[in-house]
Amino acid sequence: MLSRVADSLYWMSRYMERTDGILRMLKINYASSQDDSHEFTWRPVLKIFSHLDDTEISKLEKNNGVLQFMVVDKENPDSVLNMVTQSRENARSVQDHITKELWQSLNEFYHIVRDDKLERFLKMEDPITVLDSLIREGVLYYGTAEITMSRGEGMCFMNIGKYLERAIQSADILDVKFSDLSFTLDKTTDTTYWKYLLLSISGYELYLKNYRSGFEARNIMDQILFDSNFPRSVLYSVSQLQHYFERLKNDHNLASFETVRFMIGRICSKVQFSNVQSVSEVGLHTYLKQLKQELNDVGKVLTQLYFAYT
Repeated sequence: MLSRVADSLYWMSRYMERTDGILRMLKINYASSQDDSHEFTWRPVLKIFSHLDDTEISKLEKNNGVLQFMVVDKENPDSVLNMVTQSRENARSVQDHITKELWQSLNEFYHIVRDDKLERFLKMEDPITVLDSLIREGVLYYGTAEITMSRGEGMCFMNIGKYLERAIQSADILDVKFSDLSFTLDKTTDTTYWKYLLLSISGYELYLKNYRSGFEARNIMDQILFDSNFPRSVLYSVSQLQHYFERLKNDHNLASFETVRFMIGRICSKVQFSNVQSVSEVGLHTYLKQLKQELNDVGKVLTQLYFAYT
């Protein structure tokens, strides 16, 4: 596969995964704002999914423009509009390597998010309904990719992008949310805080099934980092990342393959052979910071060795 094709498929998928994460966080955080308007803040969402500093975040919150900024703002490079546009541009450049159904799904999502009426709906209608409709478009994209794409190199690069982005997102969410508690695992807080955190990454129902003792910081951390059955956990994501990268091995790229394979394997081992106790001893923030750095390094080395530019 040509490096430019692999690059486009990889970034098409990363941008769509980021879009899904943004929309889910926005939806649940908006719902949270209706329950507790006094304590509520958009700061965690903006810290995770934008490059704004604290002053810019405070100004945006005062103007009540977060939803518009994160969904339809053309000047915000991290908005859903720009994420979907970037994904579509990558897909357009490799239409011969994706199915017609996948292109149509992504193209339709693009036209929906570009509709001028969307901003008005976010301001005047029920934002939850609008965000739900956009989330469904993303789910349609995922489903279409799953049932129509050939299981070749192209699908591997798509899944590498998806799971790398997902692992970084989950670590980011955990880092930002626990920073509000000064990374103290024994500190008690309102159960709704944990409920909305889990809802934002679709982990609420699984948590209720696995942990009968109620909402505890240690259990939240355990699920998001180490639960191999939770599709948004760091362990599940890096395991899938390793699985799809292993399938790229061939006789023409052994040196590059072994370099990236070693990096991914080291991350998998680090997560697989850690637990809540060992992370507590190192410090959650330190552990997550190192983990995110190593994941970002994988992305950089992939770019250098597989996508032919630096």
